[in-house]
Amino acid sequence: MGKTELALRWAEQFDAEIVSCDSLLFYRGMDIGTAKPTMAERARVRHYLIDIRDVTEPMDVTEYVTRARVAVEEIWARGRKVLVTGGSGFYLKSFFAAVADSVDVPTAVRAEVAQRLAIGGLEALVEELRQLNPDGLGALDVKNPRRVARALERCLASGKTLAVLEAEFRAQPPPFADCTVELVELIRSPGELNQRIEERVATMLRAGLVEEVRGLLARGLRQNPSAAKAIGYREIVDCLEERLKESKLAAEIAKNTRTLVKKQRTWFKTQLPAHPTIEAGSAQVSELFS
Repeated sequence: MGKTELALRWAEQFDAEIVSCDSLLFYRGMDIGTAKPTMAERARVRHYLIDIRDVTEPMDVTEYVTRARVAVEEIWARGRKVLVTGGSGFYLKSFFAAVADSVDVPTAVRAEVAQRLAIGGLEALVEELRQLNPDGLGALDVKNPRRVARALERCLASGKTLAVLEAEFRAQPPPFADCTVELVELIRSPGELNQRIEERVATMLRAGLVEEVRGLLARGLRQNPSAAKAIGYREIVDCLEERLKESKLAAEIAKNTRTLVKKQRTWFKTQLPAHPTIEAGSAQVSELFS
């Protein structure tokens, strides 16, 4: 039994509704490459946070938490249970800990920092950060342009140092602190997992993934870097733009999928609370949260 079917059966048996925790299911039109639940599956159990954004509209964890909280409240109001499914690590972590501070960075500040980076380079941003943070930059990776830019944006928008922002962040309660949250991880043996990856890639390509990506590109996929760089999509973009041979497409997607799975397993072990693991192939609905 696949994970989607297992989740549907659990929800049906225990009168639950499903909140997606997959960072790609947000986007309309990204269907084949994400193995998005079908309309028939969504008719069996009500799902939330699927098809809520156009592919050109990036999603972030702050908005995810807000929307997930609303979904949870709606489900509770109907007297039903909540089943969260998906493996997008940072989003999943938000059910157990605070993952973003409350700093609201105006668009003008973000644009200003981007311009400074383009004109003065990374060193100029780091130097400005050092001036704003006389007590040091903590663990900030000063060689990472994106992280340096985000840090400078937050300092400029808040008028606070990174140390103060970090202290305030650590003092925040988790977004779902008032909820009882149980976590279980479904796993497969390396051999079975590799076989399923190969089969899934072949199935997606037969189902028309290349045409799906072609259509998304016409709709502005490149405007959303996180979506455009998703596995299965970025390889096809490379293929369509002749940076990757079509004969190597399936193998490249499978290889990158295996790499992602390895990273996910490490994240689940190091970033999430201790939790049981269950073999997905033999999992029974009754044992998921026993």
